[in-house]
Amino acid sequence: MTDIFLNRRSLIAGTGSVLALGATGLLWPASAQGVAPTASMSGGSNNYQKGAPIVQKIGKGGFLMTGTVRRAGDGAPLANQRIQVWAHTVDGREEDARSHGATLTDKNGVYRIEMPQIIPIFGQPHGHLAYDGGDFKTVFLRPVMKSAKETSIEANFVLQPA
Repeated sequence: MTDIFLNRRSLIAGTGSVLALGATGLLWPASAQGVAPTASMSGGSNNYQKGAPIVQKIGKGGFLMTGTVRRAGDGAPLANQRIQVWAHTVDGREEDARSHGATLTDKNGVYRIEMPQIIPIFGQPHGHLAYDGGDFKTVFLRPVMKSAKETSIEANFVLQPA
């Protein structure tokens, strides 16, 4: 026969467990941890030029930069947010003004901008993207492509209020 050992500590712990779990599970709903903000990437701000113009496409296009912009915490899509892009392309280097442009997100938080084909610099084909709109903390991204033959990059932002 098993002895039941009851003292104040086990009574409080047991009562707390019953209150928290109830008969069929948790009485309090589980809460999500939220959507964490995107951290800036090392080297992402290289050759950044504040105030790049909003354009339909950079140069002749042909390479597609796309992604989404959401709010940290609840993950809500953010409309009318400014995303700047630049890269070393067949038409110019990262530091050239003609290699920079910006676009705004649509009502679903999606951005899309064309630019000339990205080519390797320092052995890596990569793009640069920045959220630099002011309502949220600035984020710089530097996604590296697997191959210089790729014709698009998707980079998503989760922004934290400034």
